[in-house]
Amino acid sequence: MKHVFKESKSGSKKTLLLLHGTGGNEEDLLPLADMIDPNAAVLGVRGNVDENGMNRFFRRLREGVFDEEDLKFRTKELHDFIDEAAAEYGFEREHVTAVGYSNGANIAASLLYHYERPFQSAFLFHPMVPIRDLNLPDMSGLPVFIGAGSNDPICPPEETEELYGHLKDKGAAIKLYWAQMGHQLTRDEVEQAASFYKEHADSSS
Repeated sequence: MKHVFKESKSGSKKTLLLLHGTGGNEEDLLPLADMIDPNAAVLGVRGNVDENGMNRFFRRLREGVFDEEDLKFRTKELHDFIDEAAAEYGFEREHVTAVGYSNGANIAASLLYHYERPFQSAFLFHPMVPIRDLNLPDMSGLPVFIGAGSNDPICPPEETEELYGHLKDKGAAIKLYWAQMGHQLTRDEVEQAASFYKEHADSSS
């Protein structure tokens, strides 16, 4: 998968996995990495799906309706890529934190649904429920931050609440933050995420 990797300048064991929204690329969320943990290594990944010239991590049938078979395939593809990148670049696989926005948050959530502890922690900005009717793995104590917009036309509040419920029921140490905005990513969301990271994710070893 097309990607960019930046080594930690401080010797930190942590790596932030950056997953862009529809139409983005592997460098889109680099400013978020600086705000959440400027000392961590960074792995920014570009989705392999092209939707009318826009990069995505998996196909959809229409707005808000995912191609579940492709989602499963692309989830495994990304999971395998992270393993391969850890071996190539020498970062510690168990110290990877996912930071995803919109479509990138959805593929990160799908990894949480399909694999047991694929990340040390996860930051999901404006995510949706990736798939339903799946027996989810245990997530006891796993730090997860969800940033959502109270007026998000793409991801309605009930969708966010459902995702929150799924993760909480499996034991995730979860925080849901509502920005009084739509689907756009806001600075206050990222600041709340950075605070959560320092409180929870940054203290985990």
